[in-house]
Amino acid sequence: MKVLMLYPKYPETFWGFQHVLKFVSKKAAFPPLGLLTVASLLPGEWEKRLVDLNTDPVRESDWEWADLVFISAMLIQKEGVEELLDAAKVRGKTVVAGGPAFLAQPENFPQVDHFVLDEAEITLPQFVQDIEQNRARHVYTSKERPDLKQVPLPMWSLIDVHKYATMPIQFSRGCPFDCEFCDIFLLNGRKPRTKTPEQMVQELQTLYDAGWRASVFIVDDNFIGNKRKVKEMLPAVIQWQKEHNYPFTLLTEASVNLAQDEELMNLMSCANFNKVFLGLETPCLESLKECGKTQNTKIDLSDAVRIIHQHGMQVMGGFIVGFDSDTESIFEAQIRFIQQIGVVTAMVGILGAIPQTRLWHRLRAEGRLLSETSGNNTDGSINFVPQMGISNLLSGYKRVVHTIYSPRMYYARINTFLKNYRPTAKGHYSLRDIKAALASTWRIGLFSRACIWYWPLMIKTAMTRIRALPAALELAIYGYHFQKIAKRCQKAIELPENDQGRWSGPSSDAC
Repeated sequence: MKVLMLYPKYPETFWGFQHVLKFVSKKAAFPPLGLLTVASLLPGEWEKRLVDLNTDPVRESDWEWADLVFISAMLIQKEGVEELLDAAKVRGKTVVAGGPAFLAQPENFPQVDHFVLDEAEITLPQFVQDIEQNRARHVYTSKERPDLKQVPLPMWSLIDVHKYATMPIQFSRGCPFDCEFCDIFLLNGRKPRTKTPEQMVQELQTLYDAGWRASVFIVDDNFIGNKRKVKEMLPAVIQWQKEHNYPFTLLTEASVNLAQDEELMNLMSCANFNKVFLGLETPCLESLKECGKTQNTKIDLSDAVRIIHQHGMQVMGGFIVGFDSDTESIFEAQIRFIQQIGVVTAMVGILGAIPQTRLWHRLRAEGRLLSETSGNNTDGSINFVPQMGISNLLSGYKRVVHTIYSPRMYYARINTFLKNYRPTAKGHYSLRDIKAALASTWRIGLFSRACIWYWPLMIKTAMTRIRALPAALELAIYGYHFQKIAKRCQKAIELPENDQGRWSGPSSDAC
């Protein structure tokens, strides 16, 4: 059996870093870890070929070669999915689909022959057995949660790792929290399951053997969902990093209670973590309670960010506007909050109702759903009737994005961040890094609106905080990307002539 594995193209997004990639001569931010893992789950005698359309086009010879076409995607890749499905059907190919884009509403993709949903360690072997006996079903699904000791190493040989900016690996699945808007419960459950320390070391070693020497993203739903297991694993990673002279810097996603665990932060710093994404969401206490983000109500968020920065990890933050508890004052509150805490990489999005989440079910019961979500919470699309009204939400959102990504405000945040940042990460600077630094002086320092802020930052950091200079350079390059995304967002958002109006349900003027 010959399997062509396809990963659709991403639209230009906040996390796509498309404009950053030009500085570092890479084609995409991350490879498709899901498909690389699925490839290892397929029978060894099956032939596999993977095409990531973010780095390479799919050729006619690829289509002709394939017996089966596997497609995996996120919600945000829906447009690319449709293009690939149409191309496969025109060529008479049998399509097998799985992943978050298909899980909640498979009925939206009638071109798919077989859906292999939920966790592939359970459902894929069933499909393989059936298709080899010519009795494959239309849908394979299971609520069973596999032990992650069953997860094989990704098949890195299917890609050229050097086309990417960062390599992904996974330690755990699941998150113990239950935020109303989040679909992690649907995908991976509430009880975090983890790999063993030996597995993690082996995964790092296979990346090292593949020639990788740069950033590694541990793509867990919540890396610290099971703190005990993380603390058992990190010493093995620390030892491996020491033995290999720290070839990788690490980043991940976590919850804000990380800032309350000194031991864990120290272990992460020793393991060479230099970034962590936190879902900070909002400074409005009522909105945090509304969405079930109770973990964010038990600590001062400003203190949490400052503490993590002091442990050598840059906080990247997610923020949301559009909760029912939000009033029109939330936009200025978000701007002040983001500037005050010095989260430079601040992704502010409009609340979206992802299919089958608790939020989606509540809004549907209230008759407030308008459409399917695009999966991109920074494109200005709204798929429900917000309490404050669509026009108010869109105009306020535009103001937030325009303000926080103006060069003056962005560089002010970099300076605030650097006041608390105590870099601890070890690493080696490559020719690529030097080229990126030189490119930044050309594109940003000479030919951008940010140049009057760029040079004072670089000179001051070089003279007073030389160890923080790589972070300052990187954030300046990120700003180049974010400012282009913000400008695109501004142009894309059109205020409706006929607003859906405010929701007439319960209201709050807490925020």
